[in-house]
Amino acid sequence: MGKLSEMLGAYQKRDPAARSKLEIFLLYPGVNATIHYRVAHWFYQHNQKFIARAISQWARFWTGIEIHPGAKIGKRFVIDHGMGIVIGETAEIGDDCLIYHGVTLGGTGKDHGKRHPTLGNNVLVGNGARILGPFKVGDNARIAAGSVVLSEVPANATAVGVPAHIVKIAGEEPKKYTECVDQINTGDPVEEDIELLTTRIAELEDELANCRRRHPDHVIHLNHPCTECAEKKAKE
Repeated sequence: MGKLSEMLGAYQKRDPAARSKLEIFLLYPGVNATIHYRVAHWFYQHNQKFIARAISQWARFWTGIEIHPGAKIGKRFVIDHGMGIVIGETAEIGDDCLIYHGVTLGGTGKDHGKRHPTLGNNVLVGNGARILGPFKVGDNARIAAGSVVLSEVPANATAVGVPAHIVKIAGEEPKKYTECVDQINTGDPVEEDIELLTTRIAELEDELANCRRRHPDHVIHLNHPCTECAEKKAKE
């Protein structure tokens, strides 16, 4: 009961819409799916895998959340909304993690053994994110919404984009992302590079235009071919 109370308290802390622990316990699909997972995981550990799988599929039917009974999940795990979440057999999730609807913790092939990701403690995974492969997402990391993560994410870092790029958080105390639940205000390094290139191109175009105005006889205008080219084209 203590672990259940901890989990319900974590929901209250991270979901402003949550009014009471009773409401969370009875009506939140993430809680329902997690409780079913705990039961299924017990059967899985005792080699009753058919029963374990049956329980997980029953929970999937009612909640839209699929957690394989072989996965390992830590304390105070919070699922926000939850529809469409898939957590694979060898996935591992640390304490105080928060994931949103549409998240996949999946594999990349048909290999046996460890093939799903490991999330450290205090990790936030935004809605629609895909984390694919047997690598680790470090403590205090966050995965931005819609990202596709295919390689390891360091601790205290942010992964953004498709495929995901890492933005290292340096010189700051690790934020409790599972408390601030901010999955929007994340910089995209690819977008920043494109903006820099666009700005530089505009500067070069301005410089070229000024050069043409200052030296009209020495600059070939793009829309007005040189005399030699014009004569050659006329002969053709």
